Amino acid sequence: MYAACVTLTKVLSVLTFLSVGSPGWSYGHYTPPVDTLNKSRLYSLTATGGVLYGSALIALNNAWYKNTERSSFHTFNDWKEWRNMDKLGHSFTAYFETELTYRGFLWTGMEQSTALWLSAGMGFLYQTTVELFDGFSKKWGFSWFDTGFNVLGVSCFVAQELLWEEQRFRWKLSSWPKQYSDEPIFSNDEKFHSSVKKRAEDLFGKSRAERFLKDYNAQTIWLSVNPNSFFKQSRIPKWLNVALGVSAENLFGGFENRWIEQEYTFHLPSDKFPRYSQLFLAPDIDFSKIPVDQTWLKTILTVLNIFKFPSPAIQINGQHTISWHWVYL
Repeated sequence: MYAACVTLTKVLSVLTFLSVGSPGWSYGHYTPPVDTLNKSRLYSLTATGGVLYGSALIALNNAWYKNTERSSFHTFNDWKEWRNMDKLGHSFTAYFETELTYRGFLWTGMEQSTALWLSAGMGFLYQTTVELFDGFSKKWGFSWFDTGFNVLGVSCFVAQELLWEEQRFRWKLSSWPKQYSDEPIFSNDEKFHSSVKKRAEDLFGKSRAERFLKDYNAQTIWLSVNPNSFFKQSRIPKWLNVALGVSAENLFGGFENRWIEQEYTFHLPSDKFPRYSQLFLAPDIDFSKIPVDQTWLKTILTVLNIFKFPSPAIQINGQHTISWHWVYL
């Protein structure tokens, strides 16, 4: 469920930011932030954000909840589902939603502390709305673990602004399409066949955009740290980061690789499709540290900072092997 929700919240946040909330974009013209509250900018930001937020909720309801059975509000223990890749995704999404909203409020001339706490509330609201939808769905349920990771993402941004007035740690995302086998696999009773490729398409979609946002096997969630922020007198380039990434392999179901297709049950053997997590260590770029004068370019770099820059990486996986990637995407 998370994959679809994060798709909508990502789109919502970026569209809001680019339309009226960026530090340099307003009604088709590049304009810098202002020192005092500009009510016209605030109204534009509020109106556009409200329309996009409402539209996203309608789309979410029509796409996922309209044809699913409802129930009274209840909770759901989804700890270890998707090997908790969805939990890390919640923190990542809540973090960048909070940051983009904060930059938008600063663009209006809002006082920093007000902008910070208001954006924290908005970042939490975006994510909690999805959790409330889940809470009334019989198929899923409200997840306290998801909510906790939402708070973690929001708090990561707010705490750094309060402590340092800069982001020394950043949540980031990278994703590259996986190629899945179309070799036939048979149901438990051997009366029906499918494939891993078919299962992946049913879960994560067929288009490249869907796969980028929804495929847990293709995603890596990163925590990217800026060493120069801690050692300001060093010769370490200000824009150079070091990132720790987490990803997973062979996830074709929430808790296990078992599913039902056309009333036939499939179960992938764990020896051939082991579910495991893996760690990555890689250099990264903090685009906010690159000195540029043009406000439009600052806007682009701010959006790019959501994503991990492709680079060499060391991989340590759950199969107890270490490997090297010249370029890890």
